[in-house]
Amino acid sequence: MPKRSITYGVAAGSTVPALYLLYRMRVSGKENLPEDGFVLAAGHVSRFDPWPLAVPLWPRREIRFMAKAELYNPVLAPILTRMQAFPVQREEADRNAFRRAVEYARAGEIVGMFPEGTRRAKGSRRQFDAQPHDGAVRIALRAGVPLVPAAISGTDRLLRFSAIRVVYGEPVPLDDLQGLDRRTLARAATDRLMVTIAELEESLRPGPE
Repeated sequence: MPKRSITYGVAAGSTVPALYLLYRMRVSGKENLPEDGFVLAAGHVSRFDPWPLAVPLWPRREIRFMAKAELYNPVLAPILTRMQAFPVQREEADRNAFRRAVEYARAGEIVGMFPEGTRRAKGSRRQFDAQPHDGAVRIALRAGVPLVPAAISGTDRLLRFSAIRVVYGEPVPLDDLQGLDRRTLARAATDRLMVTIAELEESLRPGPE
């Protein structure tokens, strides 16, 4: 059974009222989440995105987020570690981070990732500012676990107390791509993942009144 973090639990539990009352958070798609380990991949619009992604799954489950190594300064490093995060060097093939992510997923944990690598430019939705990284796909394939897309809205407007919405999608089907070479498979699967995330984000947009 995955090891639980007291710090993670305190942080999640203490922010539940703010998320559900102050920001009127609504969550859908939790029934799509596998019981065992998987990779959770979401679009990235705010540095606060991990918060609403993780809290709806607590206290039953915790997410191990892959965080950029630049955040691991003497002040933040202990906090991030206690919050179940682990560092990754974004500008190079970080084999240690990849190995740890695979081990976590195989052990039944949720590995949280943002394939865009950095926050999206304000206002962009379907088109992504940078070429999405294929790490989420490669980890899911190596670990032999599902790849689950997710979308968030409202975290880029916290000061306006906009409502936060979260949706977890069904695992992205990858079996039909297995005959491709490794690089082509990773690129095709990542494109499919990002299209699915964009569709989930579209579903969170307010409809016409």
